[in-house]
Amino acid sequence: QVQLVESGGGLVQPGGSLRLSCAASGFTFSSYAIGWYRQAPGKQRELVALITTGRTTTYTDSVKGRFTISRDNAKKTAYLQMNSLQLEDTAVYYCKTTRELRDYWGQGTQVTVSS
Repeated sequence: QVQLVESGGGLVQPGGSLRLSCAASGFTFSSYAIGWYRQAPGKQRELVALITTGRTTTYTDSVKGRFTISRDNAKKTAYLQMNSLQLEDTAVYYCKTTRELRDYWGQGTQVTVSS
């Protein structure tokens, strides 16, 4: 079955960096786009970054120039490199793929930016 497992979250000071990973199984990873989303307390889940099968990337405005999404098809893993982290980046981060019109989500990984 399709499974996505995020890792790499944690507590970091403002200005710090983290790299999140999204390990995939149960489907042909290279054939599907992967998105990173986040949900802060009391807020709606939002798309942070997306990478297509052709490695085209898009970012929400608030993370442009700070975050980088990438994928390693051989490892069936997507990454989100987060630099210059800000307090407002605190959230649970999820990866998602859509296969045959159905969305598949990971369980999420907590990122806390605090001094």
